[in-house]
Amino acid sequence: MNENSEERNEELGIIKKFEAMVSRNETVFFDLSDFEFIIDHYTTSFNYTKALQACEAALNQYPFSTELLIDKSQLLAMAGNFAEAIDMIDQVALLDPDNADVLVTRGVIHTQKGEYQAAIDYFKQVVEAHPERDDVFFNIGLTYQTWGKFKAAAKYYKKCLQINPENEMAIQEILYCLDITGSLEGCLPFLQEFIDRDPYSHTAWFNMGLLQYKLADFEKALAAFEYATIIKSDFTEAFNHLGNTYVGLGEFSKAIEAFTTASTLDPESSEIVCNIGECYEKLRQWDLSRKYYQKAIDLNPEMDEAWFGIGIILNAQDKWFEALHFFRKAATIYPDSADYWVALAAAEFNVGNIVSSLECYEKASVLAPTNKDIWLNWSIILYDQGNFEGAIDLIHNALELQPDAAELHYRLCAYLLSAGKYKEAYNYLENALILDFDKHYLLFEYFPELESQRALARLIDQYRK
Repeated sequence: MNENSEERNEELGIIKKFEAMVSRNETVFFDLSDFEFIIDHYTTSFNYTKALQACEAALNQYPFSTELLIDKSQLLAMAGNFAEAIDMIDQVALLDPDNADVLVTRGVIHTQKGEYQAAIDYFKQVVEAHPERDDVFFNIGLTYQTWGKFKAAAKYYKKCLQINPENEMAIQEILYCLDITGSLEGCLPFLQEFIDRDPYSHTAWFNMGLLQYKLADFEKALAAFEYATIIKSDFTEAFNHLGNTYVGLGEFSKAIEAFTTASTLDPESSEIVCNIGECYEKLRQWDLSRKYYQKAIDLNPEMDEAWFGIGIILNAQDKWFEALHFFRKAATIYPDSADYWVALAAAEFNVGNIVSSLECYEKASVLAPTNKDIWLNWSIILYDQGNFEGAIDLIHNALELQPDAAELHYRLCAYLLSAGKYKEAYNYLENALILDFDKHYLLFEYFPELESQRALARLIDQYRK
């Protein structure tokens, strides 16, 4: 077993030991550093409830630790308990008035409260006295980002990276901010500086790979990630991103090789195993795909992508009854995915559960109201049931959200013709022909019987170029 895997297993062991302690309502001794790791683990997963639980357990064993009191104050702020957070940090300030993290925590509290300028003022007090603290520059960047000031955020993320090029979160956030502002390419010279300064820095090459991937320059991204893996042969994230880049190029067999290496380095990662399953799915190797999706579920039963993946495989094999279970599970785990509800809606329809299918399309439309395919698929069910008015109303609703979608105008024309509303139907046909004449075939694709209507043919010919 390599060093990376051993460290990963040790970390998982600490988490499992803590969770066992909680489930049994026991008291088990942990080193202070272990508690800090546990708290950080849950915080980075945005599980503030468990992080606070770990903090409380830690304070029971180390009641005079200012680090833990500061952690608790920040966690309370993240959970929205601002008054309690302020009281807690005030206590720390009395115990240790020169502790710079008191000001950092006050900044965190004000950020969470939406008082961005006050937060930045606190952070800047810290960097004046401690200009070497990359975490404080990161917090300033994060505050500006939350404030919606992405250019300012990117500026401070850059300062963070200049101090600590290994700060993975900073590179992810700076790329996000530059992507939002359309300034991604402007980051190339900045990242190239790190490579020029240290050509054997695996982190520098990895960061360059992330940028090139964002720019969709997959060939350059491949080269950068490969350099990172050559320099650091156990660089799990680089192998994982190498796999993602091959996926972007449609080279799924090569992606599987990269993901397999990443999985060997980190055998407990359900995400990497799920990625392998998805690649086999793209190659239509159903048995291998399902094997890896199931392995991902075994590692993490809450891995919604893996449940959904098995549903996709079964659906592709026309095994709709079996697919239903997996789509439902995915939608239950992550109900905010419109794709999950659309897939479930289609499967419900295929097994004859019309009411359930309509309910799923309705949920999907709330999550992704500008996805025209949801409205089109939803409305055709009503149309097939003879509910022309219901189908018409749905497309009217969709057109309010996306009035320039030619497909919706063509479909509405067909529904109105079926309802005997010819004048209104021709108006929508004219709109559709103006928006996208070439898509007029859609009118006859779903409704071939309309090809015999001479009035439609004459109207279409008027707009033919």
